[in-house]
Amino acid sequence: MTAWLSGALSLALGGVLVAGLVIWPAHRRLQQAEYIRNYSWPPGLLDKLAAHHRGFTRKETALVAQGLRQFFLAYLNSGQRYVAMPSQVADDLWHEFILYTRAYQDFCRQAFGGFLHHTPAVALAEGRKQDNTGLRRVWLQCCREDGINPTKPSRLPLLFALDVKLNIPGGYRYYPDCAQLRRNGDAGSQCGGDFSDSSYDGGTDGLSDNSDSSGSDSSSDGGGGDGGGCGGGGGD
Repeated sequence: MTAWLSGALSLALGGVLVAGLVIWPAHRRLQQAEYIRNYSWPPGLLDKLAAHHRGFTRKETALVAQGLRQFFLAYLNSGQRYVAMPSQVADDLWHEFILYTRAYQDFCRQAFGGFLHHTPAVALAEGRKQDNTGLRRVWLQCCREDGINPTKPSRLPLLFALDVKLNIPGGYRYYPDCAQLRRNGDAGSQCGGDFSDSSYDGGTDGLSDNSDSSGSDSSSDGGGGDGGGCGGGGGD
């Protein structure tokens, strides 16, 4: 009986340990997501964005801040795999945050447990497999954040709508469905429907929930970046 109880206790403790190993990464990710959602920007950061885009109101800078927060939540919830930035104006704010070195480093440590190197803003395009994979990861997570069907979108998640919404010069023009635009000869827009269309660039890599809760997997398809350090997101 003693040996049986000892064996049963060992099995029970082993089960608790295994359950703890499964639950802890998910719990940690929830904590990191909450940190990103509630992070307060360093004083003066949003003013720098407004100076870069003259005429921006406080409401507009807050909208960009929310979009950037969405990007970093997408990175976190993608298992910290390679992601690409779909908005020029959100990328502008990311650049400004990089200059706040100490706050920027502390944010990275708390939000991701390490550095996320900057990658320039790009648009969904044929022949850019890595960038398209990174954009699809962001698209999937942002759609989930905003309650949008990622394969049949009726609207855009905030991050993908920002440049058009704020009329950003040189920004990226995303639309949920470009069928009518293309019939009218507009080939310069990016379409939400293209993310789930394998005929667009030969695949749909990134448009699935294959996140790895144990941490970063930058080796899977390359991290990219310009060595600028991590990216920040934060409060309005």
